[in-house]
Amino acid sequence: MINIIVGTAGHIDHGKTTLVRALTGIDTDRLEEEKRRGISIDLGFAHLTHGGVRFGFVDVPGHERFIKNMLAGAGGIDMVMLVIGADESIKPQTREHFEICRLLGVRHGLIAVTKADSVDPELVELVKLETADFVAGSFLEGAPIIAVSGVTGLGLPELREALAAIARKVESRSTDGPCRLPIDRSFTLHGFGTVVTGTLVAGTLKPEDEVELHPTGRRLRVRGVQVHGGLVPKAAAGQRTAINLAAIEAAEITRGMALTPPDLFMPTQVLDCVFDLLPSANPLKHRAPIHFHSGTAEVEAQVRMLRGTEPLAPGARGHLRLHLREPLLLLPGDRFIARMFSPVITIGGGIVLDNAPNLRMRKPAVLERLPQLENAPLARRLALFAAEDDAGATLAALTARTGSAPAAILAAAPEAGLVPLKDRLVPRASIERGIVQLRAALAAFHKQNPLLPGMPRASAPLPAFLLEATLSAGKDLVAEGELLRLASHRLQLKAEEDEAATKMEALFRDGGLSVPALNEVLANSGLDANRSRNLLQLLLREGRLVRVSPELIFHREAIQRLRELLAAHKGESFAVPEFKEWTGISRKYAIPLLEFLDRERLTRREKERRLVL
Repeated sequence: MINIIVGTAGHIDHGKTTLVRALTGIDTDRLEEEKRRGISIDLGFAHLTHGGVRFGFVDVPGHERFIKNMLAGAGGIDMVMLVIGADESIKPQTREHFEICRLLGVRHGLIAVTKADSVDPELVELVKLETADFVAGSFLEGAPIIAVSGVTGLGLPELREALAAIARKVESRSTDGPCRLPIDRSFTLHGFGTVVTGTLVAGTLKPEDEVELHPTGRRLRVRGVQVHGGLVPKAAAGQRTAINLAAIEAAEITRGMALTPPDLFMPTQVLDCVFDLLPSANPLKHRAPIHFHSGTAEVEAQVRMLRGTEPLAPGARGHLRLHLREPLLLLPGDRFIARMFSPVITIGGGIVLDNAPNLRMRKPAVLERLPQLENAPLARRLALFAAEDDAGATLAALTARTGSAPAAILAAAPEAGLVPLKDRLVPRASIERGIVQLRAALAAFHKQNPLLPGMPRASAPLPAFLLEATLSAGKDLVAEGELLRLASHRLQLKAEEDEAATKMEALFRDGGLSVPALNEVLANSGLDANRSRNLLQLLLREGRLVRVSPELIFHREAIQRLRELLAAHKGESFAVPEFKEWTGISRKYAIPLLEFLDRERLTRREKERRLVL
């Protein structure tokens, strides 16, 4: 079954509501004031299944005072049914509604010439001709123009068939990405609690899903889901949907809010866009205030020119930055409508290109980048966003900036030249720069510290997540535990250093278990303090010396003889005096050696005695 949302459009009193009622049997005027005054004030909803298509109708008010309500419904439609009264032909709101549909990127639709039963057939044909001229060159050029009557039923079968035929040409909305439900109504239903409605523009929603309410960030649970008045196990993109929410009052939710999966998206108050100013509008000035409409939301906004402060000319297209007075959930690709403050008329619209622009980026760079974001595939957009920082961007940030699911972003990462590193994607170029940077740092370190095997990881000039990728990609970079070195680095002692190392080792070897003081050995090495300590570290790393305590170091041969001595007493219990007698050393050396043997699990302390293991 195909799911299609049809929006009505047209001047007041041209019979939009009557036509929808005749098609579906549902009266979309639900408010008492609407019934009393005989005009639509707010959005109305109806549904129809015909020809393998499940239609959801959004009936919009035609009066100029309620254009903002019309805009709240037009944002989610797949096709338009432009309604023109045969008795009045094309009127001001016919034109404004049509321009709004064009600016919103609606690509499919038809025209219904209503009240055909109340005028002469010649007048109906004249209105059809005028209508064909009116839509020439637009997405409705060549669309069916059908004379109908919501009173007598004239033309309704033909209209239903035309709707079904056009619906089959409409590209289905994707259910693969994260769900997004712009809310157009919130109310309390007896026995259920809080219910919100809207057109599900992406993804799916089902009972027990956890959702986030934007822009408040509040987490909520879905208790139940309805489509066209019936409970369903799941709602899919392209369906008019009612959601029963738990633990929130209806008054806390207003039109313009949106539901999405939690922790994926962030509302914004600044966006970069491409903007089309209508030929009928006045020049659009820098810092001009506007009414900004997107989805079901309306907020005040201010226009900021990116190319100087020259106004945008009527009929022109340009790249602008908009500052919103209140945060809204907006994603790249979202379309919007702009209306003046006084008089309140539609002046243009556009497409969001970047919902989190880098405000530190210079305007010439922004202007160079924005055309690249228009109609760009996901991989290209990811590459542009991640390149703003050598450290790349987190997966969460890229999800929020593209509206794509994390899985889709990861799949596009290789084409975008991005490498997944923990929770972020880093440009491959950043890793290549990291290799050069680390290689230079290691070369400098080796030159300054020729006796050290490598640089401590903590001293590397790269963040930890980038360091690991750099080490993996750099074939001449070596990580050994907590030390980093160039693969070509080898310790090469000078003659005096080699002589000093031999002398130091001999002093420890000759001392046996009664080794000389560490400072004494270093002082007698014949080298400066820094080099002598580096030589000591070298002897320790090579295992020729063994550190027992911070101030006591023994030769490995002495420690080996001690191991052999203990092996002869395996299973015996002894105290400190006995150990001193076995080894012939003083308490100064005995206690640190015994603690070392405990750590090595050669002995185990049992109160005042020890057991040889």
